[in-house]
Amino acid sequence: MTKKKQASQSQVVMTEMVLPNDTNTLHNLMGGKLMHWMDIVAAIAAQKHSNRIVVTAAADSISFKHPIALGNVVTLKAQVTRAFNSSMEVFIEVWAEDIPANKKIQTHRAFFTFVAVDQNGRPIEVPEVIPNTPEEVELYEGALRRRQLRLVLAKRMDPKDAVELKSIFNLDEKVEKK
Repeated sequence: MTKKKQASQSQVVMTEMVLPNDTNTLHNLMGGKLMHWMDIVAAIAAQKHSNRIVVTAAADSISFKHPIALGNVVTLKAQVTRAFNSSMEVFIEVWAEDIPANKKIQTHRAFFTFVAVDQNGRPIEVPEVIPNTPEEVELYEGALRRRQLRLVLAKRMDPKDAVELKSIFNLDEKVEKK
């Protein structure tokens, strides 16, 4: 990865209104519909960062904090937090706004992973991310731990090789005691 891009260059904001066809029997936005919107906004952010076709590799840590009601305006904000060769982690925040009541709350957060691919569907290198704000730096620094956790849980990485996770799981102590 020789090319570098500012994290903010990938930022995307998308707005939707919750319509009757988007809701469940409680008149709240269906989770699957929200995840569809999250996938779209995150994919656009990954494309802006990589200038490539991207495919969704993972959707992690989707936290459903509050329901989103019929008629609410939903704002989704996505930004690439870090790049790893051909993959990118994208952070998504979701807000619901009840315009007549003048209330806006954060309802959801998530991390999605995308892989940039060439015209034949093969992974291709993406630019590094340069974080600037304190929040961008925090997300950037945590991205390697989240990536290693995803790989360990998917059994694609041995926990002993997850250097960033060793302090969390005290793996050094467990290895020494054996």
